[in-house]
Amino acid sequence: MEPMKPNLEDQPSLQRGLQLYANYCLGCHSLRFQRYERTADDLGIPHEVAVDEVIFTGQKIGELMTAAMDPESAKAWFGAPPPDLTMVSRVRGPEWIYNYLKTFYVDESRPFGVNNKVFENVGMPHALIDLQGVQRDACPPGAADCRQLAVDAGSGLLTAEQYDQAVYDLANFLHYVGEPTRLARKRLGPYVLGFLVFLGIFTYLLNREFWKDVH
Repeated sequence: MEPMKPNLEDQPSLQRGLQLYANYCLGCHSLRFQRYERTADDLGIPHEVAVDEVIFTGQKIGELMTAAMDPESAKAWFGAPPPDLTMVSRVRGPEWIYNYLKTFYVDESRPFGVNNKVFENVGMPHALIDLQGVQRDACPPGAADCRQLAVDAGSGLLTAEQYDQAVYDLANFLHYVGEPTRLARKRLGPYVLGFLVFLGIFTYLLNREFWKDVH
Protein backbone atom coordinates (compact mmCIF):
# COMPACT_ATOMS: atom_id res chain seq x y z
CA MET A 1 0.00 0.00 0.00
CA GLU A 2 1.24 3.46 -0.88
CA PRO A 3 0.59 5.93 1.96
CA MET A 4 -2.31 8.36 1.56
CA LYS A 5 -3.23 10.92 4.21
CA PRO A 6 -6.61 12.61 3.65
CA ASN A 7 -6.94 16.34 4.21
CA LEU A 8 -10.44 17.69 4.83
CA GLU A 9 -9.05 21.23 5.00
CA ASP A 10 -8.17 21.03 1.29
CA GLN A 11 -11.46 22.27 -0.14
CA PRO A 12 -10.30 22.37 -3.80
CA SER A 13 -9.33 18.68 -3.51
CA LEU A 14 -12.75 17.81 -2.12
CA GLN A 15 -14.46 19.79 -4.89
CA ARG A 16 -12.44 17.99 -7.57
CA GLY A 17 -13.22 14.68 -5.88
CA LEU A 18 -16.94 15.42 -6.01
CA GLN A 19 -16.68 16.31 -9.70
CA LEU A 20 -14.83 13.07 -10.46
CA TYR A 21 -17.34 11.04 -8.48
CA ALA A 22 -20.30 12.64 -10.29
CA ASN A 23 -18.70 12.07 -13.70
CA TYR A 24 -17.24 8.58 -13.26
CA CYS A 25 -18.85 6.84 -10.27
CA LEU A 26 -22.37 8.09 -9.57
CA GLY A 27 -23.82 6.39 -12.62
CA CYS A 28 -23.38 3.06 -10.83
CA HIS A 29 -22.46 3.75 -7.18
CA SER A 30 -24.87 5.76 -5.08
CA LEU A 31 -24.17 7.80 -1.96
CA ARG A 32 -27.62 7.22 -0.54
CA PHE A 33 -26.88 8.67 2.91
CA GLN A 34 -25.54 11.93 1.48
CA ARG A 35 -27.51 14.86 0.05
CA TYR A 36 -26.41 17.10 -2.80
CA GLU A 37 -27.27 20.23 -0.83
CA ARG A 38 -25.27 19.22 2.26
CA THR A 39 -22.30 18.33 0.07
CA ALA A 40 -22.40 21.61 -1.84
CA ASP A 41 -22.66 23.63 1.38
CA ASP A 42 -19.80 21.77 3.08
CA LEU A 43 -17.54 22.08 0.03
CA GLY A 44 -18.30 25.74 -0.64
CA ILE A 45 -20.06 25.15 -3.96
CA PRO A 46 -22.94 27.49 -4.95
CA HIS A 47 -26.20 25.60 -5.42
CA GLU A 48 -26.62 26.68 -9.04
CA VAL A 49 -23.12 25.39 -9.87
CA ALA A 50 -23.87 22.08 -8.15
CA VAL A 51 -27.08 21.70 -10.14
CA ASP A 52 -25.27 22.38 -13.45
CA GLU A 53 -22.07 20.44 -12.81
CA VAL A 54 -22.98 17.60 -10.45
CA ILE A 55 -26.66 16.65 -10.75
CA PHE A 56 -27.23 14.90 -14.09
CA THR A 57 -30.34 12.89 -13.19
CA GLY A 58 -32.92 15.66 -12.92
CA GLN A 59 -33.01 15.35 -9.13
CA LYS A 60 -33.50 18.33 -6.87
CA ILE A 61 -30.55 19.61 -4.87
CA GLY A 62 -32.14 18.58 -1.58
CA GLU A 63 -32.38 14.92 -2.62
CA LEU A 64 -30.06 12.04 -1.77
CA MET A 65 -27.22 11.17 -4.15
CA THR A 66 -28.69 8.02 -5.67
CA ALA A 67 -27.25 6.24 -8.71
CA ALA A 68 -28.84 6.55 -12.12
CA MET A 69 -28.52 2.82 -12.84
CA ASP A 70 -31.54 0.58 -12.34
CA PRO A 71 -30.69 -2.05 -9.65
CA GLU A 72 -32.29 -4.92 -11.57
CA SER A 73 -30.40 -4.05 -14.75
CA ALA A 74 -27.19 -3.71 -12.75
CA LYS A 75 -27.72 -7.17 -11.26
CA ALA A 76 -28.14 -8.64 -14.74
CA TRP A 77 -25.04 -6.89 -16.08
CA PHE A 78 -22.65 -7.31 -13.14
CA GLY A 79 -24.11 -10.26 -11.23
CA ALA A 80 -24.94 -7.97 -8.29
CA PRO A 81 -25.91 -4.29 -7.98
CA PRO A 82 -22.86 -2.02 -7.49
CA PRO A 83 -22.56 -1.24 -3.76
CA ASP A 84 -23.37 2.09 -2.17
CA LEU A 85 -20.12 3.88 -1.30
CA THR A 86 -21.23 6.26 1.44
CA MET A 87 -19.41 4.27 4.11
CA VAL A 88 -16.63 2.68 2.07
CA SER A 89 -13.99 4.94 3.65
CA ARG A 90 -15.22 4.05 7.14
CA VAL A 91 -15.05 0.34 6.34
CA ARG A 92 -11.82 0.11 4.32
CA GLY A 93 -10.09 3.46 4.85
CA PRO A 94 -9.06 6.16 2.35
CA GLU A 95 -5.64 4.57 1.81
CA TRP A 96 -7.32 1.40 0.54
CA ILE A 97 -9.49 3.40 -1.88
CA TYR A 98 -6.46 5.33 -3.16
CA ASN A 99 -4.45 2.18 -3.87
CA TYR A 100 -7.44 0.31 -5.28
CA LEU A 101 -8.04 2.99 -7.90
CA LYS A 102 -4.36 2.99 -8.87
CA THR A 103 -3.90 -0.76 -9.37
CA PHE A 104 -6.29 -1.85 -12.12
CA TYR A 105 -4.47 -3.72 -14.87
CA VAL A 106 -5.30 -5.59 -18.06
CA ASP A 107 -6.39 -9.19 -17.51
CA GLU A 108 -8.10 -10.77 -20.51
CA SER A 109 -9.29 -13.70 -18.40
CA ARG A 110 -11.68 -11.46 -16.45
CA PRO A 111 -15.21 -10.60 -17.72
CA PHE A 112 -14.43 -6.87 -17.98
CA GLY A 113 -10.86 -7.36 -19.18
CA VAL A 114 -9.23 -5.98 -16.01
CA ASN A 115 -8.12 -7.16 -12.59
CA ASN A 116 -6.87 -5.35 -9.51
CA LYS A 117 -3.84 -5.81 -7.27
CA VAL A 118 -5.67 -4.66 -4.13
CA PHE A 119 -9.01 -6.39 -4.78
CA GLU A 120 -8.21 -9.55 -6.71
CA ASN A 121 -10.82 -10.70 -9.26
CA VAL A 122 -12.83 -7.53 -8.82
CA GLY A 123 -16.19 -7.60 -10.59
CA MET A 124 -16.19 -4.14 -12.15
CA PRO A 125 -14.57 -2.38 -15.12
CA HIS A 126 -11.84 0.21 -14.71
CA ALA A 127 -14.01 3.34 -14.69
CA LEU A 128 -11.03 5.71 -14.83
CA ILE A 129 -9.16 3.97 -17.64
CA ASP A 130 -9.49 6.94 -19.99
CA LEU A 131 -7.74 9.11 -17.39
CA GLN A 132 -5.02 6.65 -16.33
CA GLY A 133 -4.56 4.78 -19.58
CA VAL A 134 -4.00 1.08 -20.20
CA GLN A 135 -2.04 -0.39 -17.30
CA ARG A 136 -0.42 -3.81 -17.49
CA ASP A 137 1.07 -6.27 -15.05
CA ALA A 138 4.86 -5.84 -15.21
CA CYS A 139 5.77 -8.66 -12.82
CA PRO A 140 8.17 -11.37 -14.01
CA PRO A 141 6.48 -14.75 -14.63
CA GLY A 142 6.12 -16.74 -11.43
CA ALA A 143 6.97 -13.82 -9.14
CA ALA A 144 5.20 -14.13 -5.81
CA ASP A 145 3.39 -11.17 -4.25
CA CYS A 146 4.55 -8.79 -6.97
CA ARG A 147 2.68 -5.53 -7.56
CA GLN A 148 4.67 -3.96 -10.38
CA LEU A 149 2.47 -2.22 -12.95
CA ALA A 150 3.24 -0.16 -16.04
CA VAL A 151 0.99 2.19 -18.04
CA ASP A 152 1.22 2.18 -21.84
CA ALA A 153 2.74 5.51 -22.84
CA GLY A 154 0.22 7.99 -24.22
CA SER A 155 -2.82 5.80 -23.55
CA GLY A 156 -4.34 8.05 -20.87
CA LEU A 157 -5.52 11.65 -20.72
CA LEU A 158 -3.48 12.36 -17.57
CA THR A 159 0.17 11.98 -16.65
CA ALA A 160 1.07 9.62 -13.80
CA GLU A 161 1.34 12.56 -11.39
CA GLN A 162 -1.99 14.03 -12.52
CA TYR A 163 -3.71 10.67 -12.17
CA ASP A 164 -2.29 10.20 -8.68
CA GLN A 165 -3.73 13.60 -7.75
CA ALA A 166 -7.11 12.73 -9.26
CA VAL A 167 -7.26 9.47 -7.32
CA TYR A 168 -6.19 11.29 -4.15
CA ASP A 169 -8.99 13.82 -4.64
CA LEU A 170 -11.55 11.05 -5.13
CA ALA A 171 -10.39 9.13 -2.04
CA ASN A 172 -10.30 12.38 -0.06
CA PHE A 173 -13.90 13.13 -1.07
CA LEU A 174 -15.08 9.64 -0.05
CA HIS A 175 -13.29 10.13 3.27
CA TYR A 176 -15.38 13.29 3.78
CA VAL A 177 -18.60 11.50 2.78
CA GLY A 178 -18.00 8.77 5.37
CA GLU A 179 -18.44 11.34 8.16
CA PRO A 180 -19.37 14.83 6.93
CA THR A 181 -19.20 16.25 10.46
CA ARG A 182 -15.64 15.00 11.03
CA LEU A 183 -13.98 18.35 10.38
CA ALA A 184 -16.43 20.28 12.58
CA ARG A 185 -15.99 17.67 15.30
CA LYS A 186 -12.21 18.01 15.22
CA ARG A 187 -12.43 21.79 15.29
CA LEU A 188 -14.80 21.69 18.28
CA GLY A 189 -12.77 19.08 20.18
CA PRO A 190 -10.11 21.40 21.69
CA TYR A 191 -12.80 23.74 23.00
CA VAL A 192 -14.65 20.84 24.62
CA LEU A 193 -11.45 19.54 26.22
CA GLY A 194 -10.58 23.05 27.43
CA PHE A 195 -14.02 23.40 29.00
CA LEU A 196 -13.66 20.04 30.75
CA VAL A 197 -10.26 21.06 32.15
CA PHE A 198 -11.74 24.33 33.44
CA LEU A 199 -14.73 22.49 34.89
CA GLY A 200 -12.44 19.92 36.52
CA ILE A 201 -10.37 22.65 38.22
CA PHE A 202 -13.49 24.47 39.41
CA THR A 203 -15.03 21.22 40.70
CA TYR A 204 -11.84 20.29 42.55
CA LEU A 205 -11.65 23.68 44.28
CA LEU A 206 -15.36 23.55 45.15
CA ASN A 207 -14.99 20.03 46.54
CA ARG A 208 -11.99 21.11 48.66
CA GLU A 209 -13.97 24.06 50.03
CA PHE A 210 -16.92 21.82 50.97
CA TRP A 211 -14.75 19.26 52.80
CA LYS A 212 -12.17 21.49 54.48
CA ASP A 213 -14.05 21.44 57.84
CA VAL A 214 -14.82 17.71 57.74
CA HIS A 215 -12.50 15.59 59.89
